[in-house]
Amino acid sequence: MKATGIVRRIDDLGRVVIPKEIRRTMRIRVTDPLEIFTNEMGEIVLHKYSPIGEMEHFAKEYAESLAQTTGQMVCICDKERFIAATGNAKRLLIGKNISEQLEHFLEDRMPLCAHPTEADYILVSNESDMVYYAQAICPIICAGDVLGAVLMLAKDTKTKYSEAQKMLVSVAADFLAKQMENE
Repeated sequence: MKATGIVRRIDDLGRVVIPKEIRRTMRIRVTDPLEIFTNEMGEIVLHKYSPIGEMEHFAKEYAESLAQTTGQMVCICDKERFIAATGNAKRLLIGKNISEQLEHFLEDRMPLCAHPTEADYILVSNESDMVYYAQAICPIICAGDVLGAVLMLAKDTKTKYSEAQKMLVSVAADFLAKQMENE
């Protein structure tokens, strides 16, 4: 663990304020769920909770199945990072943070089909210099909350996605949302 040099007192209600600098650095926003862990040394660890992250194995299997059926790269992300990916995207994106542009897109709650020449094209990760020449993206919405997204990506310059690919990622996002509701 890394010391920050910041000390906070517990208030009368048992609350501790997480300093703004740490919230900004760790990308913790108002209403973000935090999971609390303790260990035998008396330490308390806060970890950002991701419902999709809890279903990581299932998400990987679904992404693989969709990729086999379509022949395209498929990724699944939560609101922070990519948790499942297929093809070239696996080594380039898995575990990487999603871009701020993708974060903002998710809040709009609408599916998207785009090409780099179009105005609504989204850079999916700041950490990858890979440009995808076609993308279909649909947010995963469960109990009214955006939890992540399903993305279909193409590296081939000739590929152009249509309503069919947008529908496929929409079905996948809806299916994953229903699985989370049943958990």
